[in-house]
Amino acid sequence: MTTNFKIIQPEGILDSVNTNDLRREILDLINSGVKIVLVNLQDITFMNSSGMGALVATLKAVKAAGGELALCSLSDQVRIIFELSRMDRIFQVYGDRQEFEAKYTVSAN
Repeated sequence: MTTNFKIIQPEGILDSVNTNDLRREILDLINSGVKIVLVNLQDITFMNSSGMGALVATLKAVKAAGGELALCSLSDQVRIIFELSRMDRIFQVYGDRQEFEAKYTVSAN
């Protein structure tokens, strides 16, 4: 059994300007049959409350569609935002892509 997942890796600033594209990309993947989406945030240099709100809205939509959304490789700035807002308890957060893949490779066997 193979777990059906895709990894996307946005870059730069995650704010109200570019979160709509990220949300659309994630929901398009879920609607095309992908069950799990990992958002690798290693190249996000800054995220504000709009970015966080968009991720939360996307998480709700993904769950409503029967999918899963996970995050990995949070920068220090993004990690602090997640911890202060307690969103690290809402999202599945992995240290890096390899940690995520190891979990799903083991789960699929």
